[in-house]
Amino acid sequence: MTNPKELHLDQTDLSILRLMQDNARISNADIARELEMAPSGVLERVKKLEQKEVILQYTTRLNPLALHQSLLAFVFIKSADGMGCNDTAKLLAEVPEVQEVHHVAGEDCYLVKIRTSDSASLMYLMRNSLSKIPNILSTRTTIVLETVKEQQQLVITK
Repeated sequence: MTNPKELHLDQTDLSILRLMQDNARISNADIARELEMAPSGVLERVKKLEQKEVILQYTTRLNPLALHQSLLAFVFIKSADGMGCNDTAKLLAEVPEVQEVHHVAGEDCYLVKIRTSDSASLMYLMRNSLSKIPNILSTRTTIVLETVKEQQQLVITK
């Protein structure tokens, strides 16, 4: 990861990021028009933002219901890994249904976000994937009943 000191962003960079975060498909020409810049200048700045790892990737957000993935669960995992050891985290990250793995402070070691089609598929995943990961001592699962807000966008200030 890039050194945070190398990540100085000026107002133009922040404006570009706001526009791109609102619409990842926005063209350099449209950004240039919006910011009254030359398209080549926008392209150069976007490339630098990618090189500095400010822009990490471009993605498409899909409706989980359209893909029959209506069950969302958060699993707290207690593991026997020592501090600073990421073996369990790496194995959790390899499970396709696992969307996020967070190392957390407190009683548990990890908080994992999982999306599956239903409770039976969640149980199958826990029995056939999570249970095979060494060092997992216990899990606590919370099933989401309704999602009021879910987003990846960051608040861009300044």
